[in-house]
Amino acid sequence: MASLILTVVGPDRPGLVRALSGAVAAAGGSWLESRMARLAGQFAGIVLVDAPDSLLDDLRALESQGLRIVVQSGEAGPPVGVAAPALSLEVVGNDRPGIVRDVTQVLAENGVNIEELTTGVASGSFSGEALFRVTATVRAPGPAAVDAMRAGLERLGNELMVDVHPVAEG
Repeated sequence: MASLILTVVGPDRPGLVRALSGAVAAAGGSWLESRMARLAGQFAGIVLVDAPDSLLDDLRALESQGLRIVVQSGEAGPPVGVAAPALSLEVVGNDRPGIVRDVTQVLAENGVNIEELTTGVASGSFSGEALFRVTATVRAPGPAAVDAMRAGLERLGNELMVDVHPVAEG
């Protein structure tokens, strides 16, 4: 058995996750973790499985159904920054070009590792303006980095709201 990371993209349709999970199960593999979404009419997913190399043959059959699948071997060992406590980060502000670049630049400058990132645009409840929301699970190398990250994010704009708090792990 090997730790495999599958990146899957293709036209969205009912049954895609069933087909993918069926291939993993048929190969005797275990589905460990996944993130999936429908984006602009396309299915996009990333899946961590523990499966034998024979799974690759079954995945080729799925590719013939219009899916593009990239397989990467996973590495054993602790994730980057695993000793640091996980933090929940939420940034909300008026939508503008470059906001993801700017937010992630502040994180990188302060040695903050992104474990999970979700973004989206929604209409503001009072103004109706487009609001951009970033939610993330991150790990910072220490309290000083958390403070510097918060200050850096708040400097990005006067109307940017930043919320950072510990994630309960366990």
